[in-house]
Amino acid sequence: MKLRTKYILFVVILHLLTLVLTYFIFNDNKIYFIISEVVVIISSVIAVQLYRQLIQPLKMLMQGVEAIKDKDFNVKFLSTGKHEVDALIDVYNQMMDELRTERTRQEQQHFFLEKLIHTSPTGIIILDFDDRVQQVNPKALQALNMSAKDLIGELIGELKHPLFAQIKALKSGETIVVKLDGINSFKLQKSHFIDRGFSRHFIMLEDLTAEILAAEKKVYGKVIRMMAHEVNNTIGPVNSIMQSAMKTDQLWAGHDFDPIKDALQVAMDRNQNLNLFMRNFADLVKLPPANKQPVVLQKLLASVVKLMNIRAKEKNVALVLHLPEEPVNIMADEQQLEQAFINIVKNAIEAIDDQGSVTFTINLKEKKLVITDTGKGISAEQNANLFTPFFSTKKDGQGIGLTLVREIMLNHGFEFSLKTVAERQTEFVVYF
Repeated sequence: MKLRTKYILFVVILHLLTLVLTYFIFNDNKIYFIISEVVVIISSVIAVQLYRQLIQPLKMLMQGVEAIKDKDFNVKFLSTGKHEVDALIDVYNQMMDELRTERTRQEQQHFFLEKLIHTSPTGIIILDFDDRVQQVNPKALQALNMSAKDLIGELIGELKHPLFAQIKALKSGETIVVKLDGINSFKLQKSHFIDRGFSRHFIMLEDLTAEILAAEKKVYGKVIRMMAHEVNNTIGPVNSIMQSAMKTDQLWAGHDFDPIKDALQVAMDRNQNLNLFMRNFADLVKLPPANKQPVVLQKLLASVVKLMNIRAKEKNVALVLHLPEEPVNIMADEQQLEQAFINIVKNAIEAIDDQGSVTFTINLKEKKLVITDTGKGISAEQNANLFTPFFSTKKDGQGIGLTLVREIMLNHGFEFSLKTVAERQTEFVVYF
């Protein structure tokens, strides 16, 4: 029962009881009876006025409560002239002013935070209480090469992108640098914040590929230049002395020095091979900017196939072209791109033990070239070191073939990837 109902019921019962008692007490004296009735009526009027004065603050309080429920902090009350009611109104109005100010401040902070997250140069992934992706900013979507629709609401442990396996293993406060496919490097940092008393995680994802590649190139370029300088300074004079000795007939006249002359020739040949070895490294460092000109991709690939056909036949490898009839024109440095494709095909042929195929496919819709080989594939350990300078799985490999490919592709601004997608199916993909 409401307090208002209790009050009305109490006043009605009290006055009815008073009327009955005055009737029995002053039944014989009409004057006293009338006076008592008048007193009861006056009491009833006073009770009604008191009821109105008491119920008004309650009504105002209920209106204020409803406004707060509706989150309408613009509802305020005017003073009534009654001290108690005005004190309540002052407290209420002050509270509404504070709530309105706080809400405005919170909305401004929230807007600023949303804007900061959206425009941040660092990828940000915000999770909910169950470690489901709740929000992803554009930079993170770009780094992951995924759409928001594919991520929002998904558990990070169930997402297939390799970065999420690393994110799941991270503890709050930890930071790691992950290198994917031997090219792209990312810095992952996991942290948390408190939301409604519970901990929620967020991940900061920073693409370090450009910085790491630049630092890497600076280091190996310095090493190669130093090596080339020392080798050339040594081999040049030595070869000159040996050539002079072999051309001086007086030294060999009347003597049988053929074994020594043969040894000198072998030494000179080895020096030439060493020069060639260093020149390969020097070419990597001195790669000029791409001189981009219109190139028909089919024509370029056909030229590469002709160049590599003899080597492919030696290992019973078929070079297969699945190319559209319509010419595919790209802007590229033909010589550099041809060298890159030669290196790719050479590695593909060497990856095939005996009998297989290397297939060239152009996808016009996705604007990409896929070079697929049926070789033994790339292991997880090799995948992490692909395109790393001086890394090679071959016994006598120099480790510059794929590095040169990487530099040429970056020189052109082409995106690329190399990975084993299935057994006996390794794909080198170039996006033009």
